[in-house]
Amino acid sequence: MGRRHDSISFLSDYGTVDESAGVVRAVLRDLAPHAHVVDLTHDIAAFDVRGGSLALARAISFVPAGVVLAVVDPGVGTARRAIAVEVADGAGVLVGPDNGLLAPAVSMAGGAGRAVVLSNPDFHLGSPGATSAGRDVLAPAAAHLCNGVDLADLGNLVDADALVPGVVPLPRNDGDAILCEVLWVDRFGNCQLNLGPDEISALATAVGDRLRVSVGDLANASGQGAPTVRVASLERTFAAVGVGAVGLVVDPHGLLALVLDRRSAADELGIAAGDQVLLEPLGDPLVADPAIGHVASPVDLRPSRR
Repeated sequence: MGRRHDSISFLSDYGTVDESAGVVRAVLRDLAPHAHVVDLTHDIAAFDVRGGSLALARAISFVPAGVVLAVVDPGVGTARRAIAVEVADGAGVLVGPDNGLLAPAVSMAGGAGRAVVLSNPDFHLGSPGATSAGRDVLAPAAAHLCNGVDLADLGNLVDADALVPGVVPLPRNDGDAILCEVLWVDRFGNCQLNLGPDEISALATAVGDRLRVSVGDLANASGQGAPTVRVASLERTFAAVGVGAVGLVVDPHGLLALVLDRRSAADELGIAAGDQVLLEPLGDPLVADPAIGHVASPVDLRPSRR
């Protein structure tokens, strides 16, 4: 027997319009009635393995010990494998398709221990077809793990290093600039970058420091399709950014995000997940930059004491 678990954290792209997510929860309840199911989200964009993997990685540090069930599986029914991967010396097990969905979260949880392909039909539900692995293979595996079934009983042990890696882009230095990418846009329009505050120390370090931000067609410096260029200040809060201004704040996951105060930075800047962002030193703030419009010198409105 393996370790029993009493929590299943569940993420998918099923949505909530039809019964798919609810049926999986019903299977979990039927097979492991003692286990509590936490719905992380079911609103991952359809087929978006990258988005699902990033959401799971953001969540993994906060989920309770136990089983994580993740289903974003555009290759369902093909040669892609269904897997379960132990983390944290068996305190957690991630169950899902072997398509890169689990890999970033496994890394965030300290790396993989044992891993199996879920090949033992004794722990599957009977299925009329090959396209319902979330219900018929992955959910039963998660439930049986909660019941104390050992990981090795669920299928063939495999080398965890041979599992499909995740695709998480890294920022790139480009001279005095940093080329990064929008990882995620939340419902408020805040644009999370694949960049931590320490990685911009050569450009900005203190609250209030300003950077030149270019988004859009970065290969085209002028003319139709030219990138959008704005000035963004490094701030601690949304409110500190100021009305209409663009800010860079450290988000709840420790990464920098492009934000506006009470408005959507994604809409304002015309960017989405996967778009590139170029951060550069602003240069002399008293010199006008035609790409970002007129930059005025500061004016002191206090009366002269002379």
